[in-house]
Amino acid sequence: MKFGEKLRKLRHQALMTQAEVAKCIGVSRRTYISYEQEGRYPRHREVYHRLAETFKCPLNYLLTEDEVFVDESTKRYGSIGKRQAEELVAELSGLFAGGSLSEQDKDAVMIALQKAYFDCKEDNRKYAGKRAKKEGSDD
Repeated sequence: MKFGEKLRKLRHQALMTQAEVAKCIGVSRRTYISYEQEGRYPRHREVYHRLAETFKCPLNYLLTEDEVFVDESTKRYGSIGKRQAEELVAELSGLFAGGSLSEQDKDAVMIALQKAYFDCKEDNRKYAGKRAKKEGSDD
């Protein structure tokens, strides 16, 4: 689920208006609407903290969009891709537990590893395709 979708869902659950949330987190109503509807993200980390406090949700829930990675893996590679993506996310989350990386650095590492995952899967698909063609031509 994308960041804006998460905000909209949390706001509805909290029975708040966009103006009320904007006031709680210290931004203009227009800025908050851009988070929900235009796919924009807060520039400052403290806004994420205020959002988490306002909605009483874990900060990491707002900072990650791992579900997008798992969903995309499922679409591309089926149930095996989904399982592997979930395992990768779990392992990476464990890697960061208690670490000293900043949240921004953690996000950068996570994005880089997800890109590497998809690149490897595509390379393996190409290899499997060549092997299958070669085996097929031996008949």
